[in-house]
Amino acid sequence: MIVLKATQDKVLAALQSVSGIVERRHTLPILANVLIRKTGGQLQLTTSDLEIQIRTQAELGGDDGNFTTTVGARKLIDILRTMPSDQTVSLESNASKLVLKGGKSRFTLQSLPAEDFPLVQESANFGPVFSVPQKTLKDLLGQVSFAMAVHDIRYYLNGILFVAEGKQLSLVATDGHRLAFASATLDVEVPRQEVILPRKTVLEMQRLLSDAEGAIEMQFANNQAKFAFGGMEFVTKLVEGKFPDYNRVIPKNHKNSVTLGRAPLLASLQRTAILTSEKFKGVRLNIEPGTLRIASNNAEQEEAQDELDIDYGGDTIEIGFNVTYLIDALSNMSQDMVKLDLQDSNSSVLMTIPENASFKYVVMPMRI
Repeated sequence: MIVLKATQDKVLAALQSVSGIVERRHTLPILANVLIRKTGGQLQLTTSDLEIQIRTQAELGGDDGNFTTTVGARKLIDILRTMPSDQTVSLESNASKLVLKGGKSRFTLQSLPAEDFPLVQESANFGPVFSVPQKTLKDLLGQVSFAMAVHDIRYYLNGILFVAEGKQLSLVATDGHRLAFASATLDVEVPRQEVILPRKTVLEMQRLLSDAEGAIEMQFANNQAKFAFGGMEFVTKLVEGKFPDYNRVIPKNHKNSVTLGRAPLLASLQRTAILTSEKFKGVRLNIEPGTLRIASNNAEQEEAQDELDIDYGGDTIEIGFNVTYLIDALSNMSQDMVKLDLQDSNSSVLMTIPENASFKYVVMPMRI
């Protein structure tokens, strides 16, 4: 009988890193399981939902002997969570059962054969490997992911466009009403590659990426992407379809622009948002030399008005927006100042960070 021994915190951390994609209810029961492969003192855990596959390695030291099995991922995590973090736990695999022991506790779990676990077939023709610091990619995802569509019938909007070209990596997300763009510099030059990562992959990457030192390596094929970081390997199917031409959506040469404090603008929008109608969430911005007025009202005839002093000498513009879209962008920025470029009351606004071309956010106006 082969036994795996390690402290609870090590086994739980490894399990939690791969369990985010596990669906509780799936047409294939084995996909609720984690594939456990023990080779000497090394533990390899793999999960899959047929479109995304996550694998991690953990060095547990000692112990020779090998086994491979699959067992319910959530149950295993739930049991481990109830045990002290410094407790040594053991896993024994025999026949169609996995026995977990810790202290005076013993759990016998049903397992399914490892050979039945459907591993993702990796593409044979991945492009060149390129890398960025984990923190950089985490920040980029945070700057654009809120603009992804949710359950849009234009399925190519339910994700993020990755464009790598030369020494630049750009991420773009849009739901048709707003668009977010963020970019970073790569350490190597790469040929142009363009892929759309699915929404679920993006959310999982955000959960797994850390602010710690260390790079994430990326490779794209025409139907798959592969990421490697911190002892983990992440393979995902890509979204097929043509992403909108984002360069055409980003306004150029708007004649009016105003730079103001991000925090005061965010606070003012959050105040006026309270009295918007549930359905439309509309606020009116009235921009004139020296003053920005923000107003909202709702079906109960309630009204909110707020005013900010601004350094502005351009045209007087009255324009309506979905306040949620403005709040989302400002909440996901950390800089002190924000710049708004406007043309007139019917054109999209371009929101940027002064002296920083790596972030652009576009919001279409709404009639109020």
